[in-house]
Amino acid sequence: MNRFEGKVAIVTGASTGLGPIMARMLADEGARLVLAARRRELVEEAAAAIGEAAVAVRADVTDEADVAAMVEAAMTRWGQVDVLMNNAAVPGTDKWIWEQTVDNFLDTYKVDCMAAMLCTREVLNRSMMGRRTGAIVNFSSGAGWDGMIRKSHYSAAKGALRILTKVTAKEVGQFDIRCNCVVPGAIETELMVNYMKRVAEEQGTTVEEIAAGIQAPLPLKTFSTPEDVANLALFLASDQARTITGQSINVDAGLVMT
Repeated sequence: MNRFEGKVAIVTGASTGLGPIMARMLADEGARLVLAARRRELVEEAAAAIGEAAVAVRADVTDEADVAAMVEAAMTRWGQVDVLMNNAAVPGTDKWIWEQTVDNFLDTYKVDCMAAMLCTREVLNRSMMGRRTGAIVNFSSGAGWDGMIRKSHYSAAKGALRILTKVTAKEVGQFDIRCNCVVPGAIETELMVNYMKRVAEEQGTTVEEIAAGIQAPLPLKTFSTPEDVANLALFLASDQARTITGQSINVDAGLVMT
């Protein structure tokens, strides 16, 4: 398939994990890309692996000037933005609510929710609204549905992102622009492995036991892969989903059923 032939996509959080995998899948279907992340060397490696169809930009997506420069890079190189993948995220530092700090709470919120607003605002004003076309995909988490202990900062931000998705969809529909939200559960990434290692160490158990505990309530006893999540994201960004907007769709082996 070449669902993104002639289209330009921006992928944030494109240095590790889901980001570079999703970028490669977009390129394989014809997209031209701007890959953005805070770690310059890693995002440049991800862009180089794709080739001439990708441009790397070092960007802190909580910084308005960096976001403006990121979108300017797309406009200068490609002349338009058709797809925005708001993939940048941070886990913050695990704390019980009675230990929570303002800095940890707000720093997490800025990346995991506010950054999506900044990036969305910029692509709307620079390209999508004027051309009356575009697809925006946000990335929440299962923690944004029911919450996760010691992650009030992360859970609140990811829950807010789903509401931001709905409001955005309602406001931009008049311009034939769509906005949806992918809600992954546990994904087999380096971040997930490191999380399980840390919890296992804290609890004096093994990574295998932690993994089994996470999978226990799942109807499908497996973790999602980055490709599983990317497959849904690409569908939502494509014209195949032209009448789907404002939705939060789970990719979590059946943990949350709505």
